[in-house]
Amino acid sequence: MACLVLGGIAAACQALGWQVSAALACGGAYLAGGWSTAREAAAALAKGHLTVDVLMILAAIGAAAIGDWREGAVLLFLFSLSGTLEKFAMYRTSRSIEALMTLRPQEALVVMPQENGSTQDVRVPVESLQVGQTLRVRPGDRFPVDGRISDGETWADESTLTGESQPIAKRVGDPVFAGTINGQGSILVRMTRAVADTTLERIVHMVQEAQAQKTPAQRLVESWQRPYVLGVLAASTAVLLAARYLHTSSWYDAFYHAMVLLVAASPCAVVVSSPAVMLAAIARAGRHGVLFKGAVHLESLGKIDVVAFDKTGTVTVGKPGVTEFWVAPAVDGRKLLALAAAVEQRSEHPLAEPIVAEALRQGIEPAAGSLREFHSHTGLGVHARIDGQWVGIGRETLFETHDMPLPAAWVEQAERIRASGQTALFLLAERDRQGGVVGVADQVRPEAPRALAALRELGVERIVILSGDHRRVAAVIGSALGADEVFAELLPENKVQQLRQLAAGGTGVAMVGDGVNDAPALAAARVGIAMGGAGSDVALEVADVVLMGDDLRGLPLAVGLSRLAMRRIRQNMTFAFSMIGVLVIATFFDLPLWLGVLGHEGSTVLVVLNGLRILWERLPHSALATATAAAAP
Repeated sequence: MACLVLGGIAAACQALGWQVSAALACGGAYLAGGWSTAREAAAALAKGHLTVDVLMILAAIGAAAIGDWREGAVLLFLFSLSGTLEKFAMYRTSRSIEALMTLRPQEALVVMPQENGSTQDVRVPVESLQVGQTLRVRPGDRFPVDGRISDGETWADESTLTGESQPIAKRVGDPVFAGTINGQGSILVRMTRAVADTTLERIVHMVQEAQAQKTPAQRLVESWQRPYVLGVLAASTAVLLAARYLHTSSWYDAFYHAMVLLVAASPCAVVVSSPAVMLAAIARAGRHGVLFKGAVHLESLGKIDVVAFDKTGTVTVGKPGVTEFWVAPAVDGRKLLALAAAVEQRSEHPLAEPIVAEALRQGIEPAAGSLREFHSHTGLGVHARIDGQWVGIGRETLFETHDMPLPAAWVEQAERIRASGQTALFLLAERDRQGGVVGVADQVRPEAPRALAALRELGVERIVILSGDHRRVAAVIGSALGADEVFAELLPENKVQQLRQLAAGGTGVAMVGDGVNDAPALAAARVGIAMGGAGSDVALEVADVVLMGDDLRGLPLAVGLSRLAMRRIRQNMTFAFSMIGVLVIATFFDLPLWLGVLGHEGSTVLVVLNGLRILWERLPHSALATATAAAAP
């Protein structure tokens, strides 16, 4: 701004004939607008690098040498303005990430035991905390560390890490994360990670690294920046000599033409075309709980043709649930389920929990009678006596070994359920011969069908399921999701081989997994995308992209953003090179220096703003719909 004001003063003084004042004002304008650029140019030259800054300083000095101080001042003003806007773009895109660093409280309440057996809450700096200490977190406070609840219940707002707007219920044993907000309960938290190793600190560190990484497009631009600058200097020198000896007898006119070419051919807009876009896209993805671990992965995701999904824990919830409950005619299903839940409460088998959960979901309390003689038979099922009545839950063999043959109609229902890829368990209450069949299976994530459909709408050509499960089970899940291909009974190394086959011929393949047993496949894919949750160490380490909220709706958002970013970079590059071409050609038709300055710096400003608008621009419809749904309360 000082450059612009001083330039205006210089113009007014020159109009009034105050030459000394005009010269001083122009000198001040040069210092105000060119000091920062001159320092950067000098630093680059000291390292043997030729940059755009060097061209701009030479052009400004050249304008002064031929007496066009005002054009030089305007050049430096516009160049510094474009630089300021570029820095603002970088600041704006990183501000939301840097703000995470301020979320962790500076102090914490440590529960200290006293000599009389009581405890006292002592406020201490967070940096002094040690793993294993117990902290008190009051309602509305932010959690100062990563830990697990040791006493009390509450809910937590984890939107700063995962993008999930809904509060998450927290009970004893549940994890909590630094920087997230404690809801309504005063709770005790046992610290499980060092302050420097919290999920929040690691995310901030990785995002800072991601912002420092350069994409292939950026590296390509930088690789030819030095020879390009040398070429522009050589071309300007050639124009100077050619104009002087072939076109005009005036060194002033010849030098003027050379300066115009120097300005017109400077690639400022080309240099900033990619980084402004990439950083804006990374920042916007972070708002929705999608963590890109580098701009190169953002660029790669925009070129993906095939997306391969692990099944268990990725497109499914990873836990069995009751999908069907069939009872024989004239049987009281609620009473039977209450009896089954009472028995399964004693069992530690993974299939016991969904039966108890289904009873509670229907508002059925487990039968309250006296339960005795509980027995668990590995691979068969469980049984017990409730108020003297034998109640069993399990496979056919359980009942055969107890001389309780099952009716043919029940077996037919079980076969039907198994044909659909589910596990079928028989329920039998001996006294009244009341029974039924319950279907249990890992269930598809509620958001998965819409998310996969959105990927197709965004241009993903093939969707593949890779599973270590039985073919029948994997096929049912694949059919429910509309997958193009399903590969089942795969070991981790088989998934890697399958990914390589899918990538044959240069096809871009992304792998989506749960970040634990899928680590080899995530590393082998062009882009590895992990269902990370807020605290999955493996996901944060091995994947290129992490869905922090374990929500597949973030995937179409990431793909939509990456493709939008690639389109925006192509727009910027096309516009920047086109403007250079137009300006260079115009120099041979007496283009004024001021107009060359305006065209050159104006194009740089427009390129920066075009990248910056990704922060608020509407996304493609499919990505926008999933992102909006993910953020809905």
